[in-house]
Amino acid sequence: MKEAIAVYPGTFDPFTRGHEDLVRRAALLFDRVIVGIAESRAKAPLFPLEERVEIAREILAPFGNVEVVGFDGLLMDFLHARGARVILRGLRAVSDFEYEFQMAGMNRKLYPDVETVFLTPADEYMFISATMVREIARLGGDVAKFVQPAVLRRLAAKINLKQ
Repeated sequence: MKEAIAVYPGTFDPFTRGHEDLVRRAALLFDRVIVGIAESRAKAPLFPLEERVEIAREILAPFGNVEVVGFDGLLMDFLHARGARVILRGLRAVSDFEYEFQMAGMNRKLYPDVETVFLTPADEYMFISATMVREIARLGGDVAKFVQPAVLRRLAAKINLKQ
């Protein structure tokens, strides 16, 4: 039987406990999970790609079947280069669903051999988003419950964070 490989793509700026939870659960469902960290220049990330990859690798090191790879280009090219046929996406709210549903439909039309699998976060991570974490941190709020200590340290180095 062919190895089941899923790619969990995103900007992960920063990598949150919600992202970690999704990867942990996906690692139980698939033979391999590849966390594909996109360059995302248009989003002007707080952390450069190399640092986002480093952070995710540090956090996900305990998972033997999880690999973290940075990429710049089309997601489908990234999937095919790694022999993956599954895109893994997290859904926090109905607003996420509408966008993700449209993307999954478009991907299915263009790439019928690729499936999109949606996972919902655990209740305690339902409302965490990297965008909100960055904004709360920029405004001096405490984001310790949303990110791992390694991320908190790096956020503090980037912005004036109260610890």
